[in-house]
Amino acid sequence: MNPPSQFEANPLGDPQAAAVTPGQLAAVIAFAAVCLGFHWFSEQGWVPLLDSANLALHEAGHPLVGIFSTQATVYGGTLFQLGFPAAIAVHFHRAANPAGVAGAMVWLGENLLNVARYMADARVQELPLVGNGDHDWAEIFWRWGVLRYDGRIASITRGIGLILMVVAMVWLYRRWQESRESA
Repeated sequence: MNPPSQFEANPLGDPQAAAVTPGQLAAVIAFAAVCLGFHWFSEQGWVPLLDSANLALHEAGHPLVGIFSTQATVYGGTLFQLGFPAAIAVHFHRAANPAGVAGAMVWLGENLLNVARYMADARVQELPLVGNGDHDWAEIFWRWGVLRYDGRIASITRGIGLILMVVAMVWLYRRWQESRESA
């Protein structure tokens, strides 16, 4: 069996290419636990290194999307913040790396927790902002006519983030079990 080239899709259904080690499983679970721990037990809910990178992606998204449409600039931050870990998950899927897929999905879920915090702040606008000081979600929700529902929408987004993180870990755990059984 020839190993896949970097441009060839290798489906995760191939047990030889997609074995999950106990260390990989533990690392992804630890990553999720650290993310959730910072969100629930720290005052800012900020995962130091990870959320600094997330903020950089968010801020980079505004001008990059703004190149194509000034009206869409406000969406660019969240699109990039969520799109980057989603693209990483796709990359790891193509590389038949289930631990990488699960880690990227935990990262995406953690980003959704941040987006939810930002959404919930749309009316009160107490969060410190970077850049020109405009509140993306206040603008977005105002455009959509749903500003008064910021808290509800944030709760749904937070729930989706949590579910995504749990599903990623359960999926990886099952992949690990399959790897053990086929070994």
